[in-house]
Amino acid sequence: MNNIILALLSCLVLMSVSCGQSTDPQKIIDQVIENHGGEHYNKFKASFDFRGRHYVMHHDNGFFQYERHFVQDSAEIKDILNNQGYKRYMDGQEITDTVRKAAAYARSVNSVAYFALLPYRLNDPAVRKTYLGTGSIKGDLYHKILVTFDQQGGGEDYQDEFVYWVHTESLTMEYMAYLYYTDGGGTRFRAPITSQTVGGIRFTNYENYKATDQSVEIQDYDREYNQGKLELLSVIELENLEVLGTTE
Repeated sequence: MNNIILALLSCLVLMSVSCGQSTDPQKIIDQVIENHGGEHYNKFKASFDFRGRHYVMHHDNGFFQYERHFVQDSAEIKDILNNQGYKRYMDGQEITDTVRKAAAYARSVNSVAYFALLPYRLNDPAVRKTYLGTGSIKGDLYHKILVTFDQQGGGEDYQDEFVYWVHTESLTMEYMAYLYYTDGGGTRFRAPITSQTVGGIRFTNYENYKATDQSVEIQDYDREYNQGKLELLSVIELENLEVLGTTE
């Protein structure tokens, strides 16, 4: 009887997950990546429209290429970011921009791909993961995982911080908050609208919020969201989504 009581008490820890669930952030993220796409991330080609621009993403077992297509001043612009670097084309001809502009364009393309493919990049070598406990959003319980980056290999935005809310039952990534320093800096919180699995990969559309109280830490944005204290800024929606090829 005493053993049964002790087992029950061990499960009733404040804001804890159910018995037997791991609180190791690496193990949680490994399972989340598997649930969102797993091996399908290794080889696929996907396309979608986002905010009036067309994107194409291609992975092939270590090779990656992200493209952005749009029209500017009647000229067709094509941005390409891959393992070899970044290039911009105008009406089919490669053009040379300043280093600062090229870096900004590359960062913009990479940012869209990064968020569209989350949680795929959360096992990059520069990523550091910390378990923050659990939090409740709309009555569901979530693991809260802080992600920061090493300076070496963490890119220009290595100081940015992210918190991901992972559903404790489905082990899917649902909500996120982040602190960023580019373009004046700020914080954001994303709440899922719809999710769909196409070609074995899970994609999610979000509502994009900011905090009205900038003193609140991003790990507490679940509380602010539950209390209706966040301000809706925009909708993050991938339109005309297609996955053209996946692992065989």
